[in-house]
Amino acid sequence: MNMAQHIKVVEYDPSWPLLFEEEASLIKGILKDNLVAIHHIGSTSVPFLAAKPIIDIMPVVKDLSAVDAVSDEFVKIGYEYLGSFGIEGRRYLRKGGDERTHQIHIFQLGDDHNIIRHLAFRDYLRSHREVAIEYAELKKDLAMKFPYDIESYSDGKEEFVQRVEAWAMEEYNNRMFL
Repeated sequence: MNMAQHIKVVEYDPSWPLLFEEEASLIKGILKDNLVAIHHIGSTSVPFLAAKPIIDIMPVVKDLSAVDAVSDEFVKIGYEYLGSFGIEGRRYLRKGGDERTHQIHIFQLGDDHNIIRHLAFRDYLRSHREVAIEYAELKKDLAMKFPYDIESYSDGKEEFVQRVEAWAMEEYNNRMFL
């Protein structure tokens, strides 16, 4: 019997960037020349931010169909290959089943909306400590309220994430065009 994912939010772990680097090395070996860039995103990429201990990785590639062609290579290193998984133009992979440890969100070069929003959100939390602390408290509260209900946990974060993402995109655009 499969148990639902247990949602636990833990204090920041300084080993998270190293875990990202180790996994990024494996991913680079699979994507090879198709890879343009690879980024550590999500809460584990923000120093001192409490998070679910899941390393989120965002490779940017030249060609998504070439990613599909090497999907078996990801399966060999423990990933489930789940296709777009609800976001057009993405390839989503996860490792660890219900107690997942890593998630990969692959986008194709030119998908500026998805690529930039992930990086802008991460960078905003890195540079606005008070917002990161507020986010951590929200996540801890939601994890206590919904320890086995990922949908309610995610829904509880949605308004906060959308608000901060809007601020982050505004800040990103101001940096780009000033």
